[in-house]
Amino acid sequence: MARLRSATPARVALGRCGHGLPTRAMLDFQFAHACARDAVHEAFDPGMMVAGLADRSSYVVHSRAPDRQTYLQRPDLGRRLRPSDAERLHYDGEQEVAFVLADGLSAPALHNHALPLLRAVFEGLGAWRVAPVVIACQARVALGDEIGQRLGVRLVVVLIGERPGLSSPDSLGIYLTWQPQLGRKDSERNCISNVRPPTGLSYSEAASRLHWLMNAARQQQLSGVQLKDQSTTEQAALPAQGP
Repeated sequence: MARLRSATPARVALGRCGHGLPTRAMLDFQFAHACARDAVHEAFDPGMMVAGLADRSSYVVHSRAPDRQTYLQRPDLGRRLRPSDAERLHYDGEQEVAFVLADGLSAPALHNHALPLLRAVFEGLGAWRVAPVVIACQARVALGDEIGQRLGVRLVVVLIGERPGLSSPDSLGIYLTWQPQLGRKDSERNCISNVRPPTGLSYSEAASRLHWLMNAARQQQLSGVQLKDQSTTEQAALPAQGP
């Protein structure tokens, strides 16, 4: 049982005390649950993102959800831009891809991981023409569709705080959508989940998978269920390098 527990953060083989859990296991559970709740309600700091992107142009926008409580109760409002912010985003025919940093359901995920992940992505991005980074508050994944449509890009990549779990309150997700526009379905996106080193996906591995998906989406002119992530398969098929 000790070997099984060492292989996973899942709560297995916790033991029991009478008909209940041991005190330590119960306290650990309550602490993890409190961390998850705090992550959902923690205020997002867009200024931190702007400062970290000092060498790049950026916009700060808001969804139509005016506050956190409304955001949690009305997911539809988190999928549309506030009208005054929508008007600030303009089409530029030179831009191919837009990156959106969205708080989602875990602001700590953005605070802890968005900037180092984005640096890793930009390092190996190649010839893609990148729009100014959009920092979105009270945002759902689909908000990237309207942002991408407004900017006129071929591809939108949304980095967003995932729904906290009892072992991952600050996990970051990446959603990629080809030809973003209002009305896109979730099945038309690709997702890279659980970016959260050291216990989750590393920045370098997440960036490598994203680069593969971006290039494949451009080549095949699609994303979603029809675009299978074969990045690890192709890497494994490469010939071994010499010493």
